[in-house]
Amino acid sequence: MKARNSGTFIMVQGSSLLKVAGLLIIFMLLIFSISGLLTSLKPQYRPMSSSVNQAATNVNGKLLYQLMGWENHHFLSVGQDWTATPKLTNLVFKLSSNINLNDPRSLLGRELPGFFQFDGKIVVAGEGTNYTNMPIESAPPLEIMKAEREASLQNLDSIETPSGEKTPTDPSKTTGKRKVVYVYFTHNRESYIPYLKGVNDPDSAYHSQFNVTKIGDQLRTSLEDRGIGTFVDKTDIQGNLNKKHLSYTKSYQESRPVVQAAMASNRDLNYLIDIHRDSQRKPQTTVSINGKSYARLAFIIGGKNPNYEKNAKLAKELHDLLQKKYKGLSRGVMVKNAAGSNSIYNQNLSENALLIEFGGVDNTFEELNRSADALADVFSEFYWQAEKVNGDVEQSTKKQ
Repeated sequence: MKARNSGTFIMVQGSSLLKVAGLLIIFMLLIFSISGLLTSLKPQYRPMSSSVNQAATNVNGKLLYQLMGWENHHFLSVGQDWTATPKLTNLVFKLSSNINLNDPRSLLGRELPGFFQFDGKIVVAGEGTNYTNMPIESAPPLEIMKAEREASLQNLDSIETPSGEKTPTDPSKTTGKRKVVYVYFTHNRESYIPYLKGVNDPDSAYHSQFNVTKIGDQLRTSLEDRGIGTFVDKTDIQGNLNKKHLSYTKSYQESRPVVQAAMASNRDLNYLIDIHRDSQRKPQTTVSINGKSYARLAFIIGGKNPNYEKNAKLAKELHDLLQKKYKGLSRGVMVKNAAGSNSIYNQNLSENALLIEFGGVDNTFEELNRSADALADVFSEFYWQAEKVNGDVEQSTKKQ
């Protein structure tokens, strides 16, 4: 009986080992099959690092704390606000699919063509700003980009003399000969429909000569009237793209070395402002303040910049100042982090870098110039206050 029982016991163990070995072989075959399938896919269908990065963004501090708590329950005893255990099925679904069930845009953005342009996070919402009217960046048709079919100009008489607000001509504070603000235009040919004859489509509102670079002239004048030295760089980024046969998506790749060269040649440049024009229509990009029409401003922050919080801090402060003095002018501060987009916008070159959308395709330069003056007004207030704080810190350090 003992021998028989012992033999039976050995047979059972042998059978289990065979099952385990069989499952292991099947598992290995499955892994090799999946690996072979993934490597045989065309590059555009393979999992990309951006997909992994997007999934990782779903793991916030609270979720990480909860995962640690599963392993060490002492973590969960610290505070009740952190003890809500996420459902495992929801967690796995969210991390594997990059779809957040609490945010339908995460699904729609993959299914609807062009929906990604509305993707982003509203850090500070201006009046009336929501996820349905966020700024849109639209690429021009190829023939427009290459200026093969450029619209004739119209309505230019009204903008011969800039119609901005009066500003101080003898400021009490000045940067002297130092240029501390650098204004440039990554999408330098973005233009405005009221001045383009026969153009009604926002995607076609581009012009090689008459475009957003004119805003730089008004902004420089207004800043320098307030004692802040400003340099405006009108490098034709889009023209450079055409010469190099590069697509419109490479605009920031082309403007980056231009900005770097400017910073290298002038160490005083401390604030970088990239001026753009939104593709939204007039109701979303215009506001009336004290009976005058202004083109609204939107601050765009590149979420792929690892230090984007510093850029966002500057944008928030300017937004708050605009709210106090020009209520409704700012559309808010938005972070763009869409897969496949640049979403850095050269803002990793400085913690004082901004991308500002000046109005939309329907705005006039009368409205745009007023907005440039308003921005210069609040920026100068911020700048001189920051300089005072820095000066006080330096004096305190010297005394120590």
